[in-house]
Amino acid sequence: MTEHTLKAFDQELHDLTQLVTEMGGLAERQVRGAIEALVRRDAALADSVIAADEAIDALERRIEELAVQLIAKRAPLAGDLREIVAALRISIDLERVGDFAKNISRRFTALAGEADPHLLIRRVEQMAELALIQIRDVLDSYVRRDAAEAMAVWRRDQEIDALYTSLFRELLTYMMENPRNITFSTHLLFCAKYVERIGDHATNIAETVSFMISGEVPQGQRPRADHSLSGAI
Repeated sequence: MTEHTLKAFDQELHDLTQLVTEMGGLAERQVRGAIEALVRRDAALADSVIAADEAIDALERRIEELAVQLIAKRAPLAGDLREIVAALRISIDLERVGDFAKNISRRFTALAGEADPHLLIRRVEQMAELALIQIRDVLDSYVRRDAAEAMAVWRRDQEIDALYTSLFRELLTYMMENPRNITFSTHLLFCAKYVERIGDHATNIAETVSFMISGEVPQGQRPRADHSLSGAI
């Protein structure tokens, strides 16, 4: 490549990183908005989260288009190719994070007319705060190209899993105490599961960042602490 071509390619890679970062910031805001709507019973905020999902989808399409264009035009190798593939993979995970935020907001409608055991909703909020920290930290590791920070996110996923398992048990107890609690508990359990899956996608991104930097995926099984479907209940 000529010097001019190399500079142009570097700028295009930078633009790709910026799009991923922008998409990540929007996904974070969507999750935070969905949880705030749930806690505050804010229908307008829930509606705005649902409507804003289109912006995340649009960013995913832009990232895909630019990545395909770079591969076709520049024929990148080694680290450059991993960087482009990583942007594609991260955008897919972030799109799913946005979908889960939208799904939480949609559950708000079903929960709006139900009794409000606020402590249980706060449990979901606590899970979401951990998931948001995971998303923020893993995006920081992507921007800074910091594999160690990405792996720290990878190892912390079990904290969210443990909270989900605990809440799962609490909601089962709440449902058994009174059949009238079943509708509320079922919808809130879905919300909690969406948050748990958001944490999983942060872990996916951590693996992608590690691969982008080192060319290797993390070895061994992911640390997990979700026993909601095990005989431990």
